[in-house]
Amino acid sequence: MSDAPAAAPRYAGELTTHDIGKTVLLRGWVHRRRDLGALLFIDLRDRTGLAQIVFDQAQSPGLHQKATELRSEYVVAVQGHVVGRSPATANPNLPTGAVEVVATSLDILNDARTPPFPLNIETGAESVISEETRLKYRYLDLRRPVMQQNLRLRHNVTIAIRRAFDAQGFLEVETPFMTRSTPEGARDYLVPSRVQPGSFYALPQSPQLFKQLLMIGGCDRYFQIVRCFRDEDLRADRHPEFTQIDVEMSFPDQEQLFQIIERMLSDACRAAGFEITLPFPRLSWEEAMLRYGTDKPDLRLPPLTDVATLVPEDAARQLQLQPDAPLLAVRIPGVGALSRRERDELRPLAEGRPVRLFEDFARIEKSYPALARAIREKLTAQDGDLIVLLAPAPAAHSSTDRFALHTQASTLRLALAQRFAERHHLLDRKDFRFLWVTSFPMFEWNAEASRWSSAHHPFTSPLPEDVAFLSTDPGRARAQAYDVVLNGIELGSGSIRIHRRELQAEIFRLLGMDDDEARARFGFFLDALEYGTPPHGGIALGLDRLVMLLAGADSIREVVAFPKTARAIDLMVSAPTPVDPTQLTPLGIALL
Repeated sequence: MSDAPAAAPRYAGELTTHDIGKTVLLRGWVHRRRDLGALLFIDLRDRTGLAQIVFDQAQSPGLHQKATELRSEYVVAVQGHVVGRSPATANPNLPTGAVEVVATSLDILNDARTPPFPLNIETGAESVISEETRLKYRYLDLRRPVMQQNLRLRHNVTIAIRRAFDAQGFLEVETPFMTRSTPEGARDYLVPSRVQPGSFYALPQSPQLFKQLLMIGGCDRYFQIVRCFRDEDLRADRHPEFTQIDVEMSFPDQEQLFQIIERMLSDACRAAGFEITLPFPRLSWEEAMLRYGTDKPDLRLPPLTDVATLVPEDAARQLQLQPDAPLLAVRIPGVGALSRRERDELRPLAEGRPVRLFEDFARIEKSYPALARAIREKLTAQDGDLIVLLAPAPAAHSSTDRFALHTQASTLRLALAQRFAERHHLLDRKDFRFLWVTSFPMFEWNAEASRWSSAHHPFTSPLPEDVAFLSTDPGRARAQAYDVVLNGIELGSGSIRIHRRELQAEIFRLLGMDDDEARARFGFFLDALEYGTPPHGGIALGLDRLVMLLAGADSIREVVAFPKTARAIDLMVSAPTPVDPTQLTPLGIALL
């Protein structure tokens, strides 16, 4: 190091033209190195970004010689003077591209092996690196600027969420990680007890009962950013351990809770640089199924439209449409007519499914011009919009699932949009369309077990006007349950809870739980409901999913620091792993 007095440390990505003339100390990693002979340049990287460092042989031959030792990922401390870059050499694509640092000292703090993949790869080009390699060397993957940006985004969103709830009078309260197994116990991660041999704790899938007990305990507004655990098959938006924005409040009405959650989500999006529109639109579950064929609609695409009533009888006979059956139109804006090859590629989406696909709307226009015009008018279709029609196959029209065709149309709608998304600017990742879906069915029939099961969970209250159906026709009962959906992904799920013991006991019995079983599993909770439980309700939202969408990422693994693979394996630390038998003996566990 030079004998010059040390400057105050600065972050590389924070340098601006206001720093010209200042002496700065930067510390970080060598991101890229360019040797032009008398001038040697390095891009120094830290968590905030990059800064260009210049080693000038004419000004400091010894320092320049030392800099020739530098290689990618060496850890360095560099002191120097900030100077402006000429217009010809400035980098407009870099936040610090108008300045550079002329080095006056260099300290090589550590060298580095050649990484197993390049860390200076451009954002969006990660597909050239296998995910397995990235996860095995996650500590290196985290150095990449895009991963640092994602972690910063997650931090900013989390801070905004905490501030939003604090401003509304909510208290953040921690609930236990080691508890008893839940009603969905087959998916619990179990923790054996050494002091109670043969007994197990369970890691929580949700703090559901504890947050309800907090309401009974007088903590009328609770939230928690909490880790939860679920042993299930994984997808891009799921993970065995995940982070939940958990919320509960006493004396709520649904409208009040919606407003609080909307304001919180607005603040979270603003922290990521996005403004969203409030209030969110709302659809009942039945409306969502009829208009979109899913209870997780993506509002960036037009809804489905039933055009069966527009078809004249003679055309219906010629097209072999079933009487009184729906004819659903899928419209994808701006895509235009499909080519012969694209139509051929589309047909497998209907093969093996109980639907008839009319993928060539041009043929409808040629054979039935008046019908085609009527369909276009009902869809408010513009020139260049793609229109595809679906009808049930003859045997499918008698199906007991009244939304079967809508579900197939929803799958086709999304598949078409994804196929043409990039070419036609569909499904813009920065277009955030939130939606509340309400009034879900209270129960689902479990054919395998020949009993009803909860559509959400057994602590959800029915709509007051549907309470009578609990004893007469449970399948008709609707729940005071609601989901918040963002761009086709369920972001959170909640409900107004049951707060009277007799109704909770009735729900348990309806779910096939006799009084003894209910007492064994939930006796503490049933007892608590007898001590003046206030009306209460809440919601749980996936923080990982929210940040994933705000980051424009395809997987929550891009916004989790140390994720696991789709097979729930941590490749970096090689977990899970067998344990020494001596660890199992005190737990009373023997492996088969």
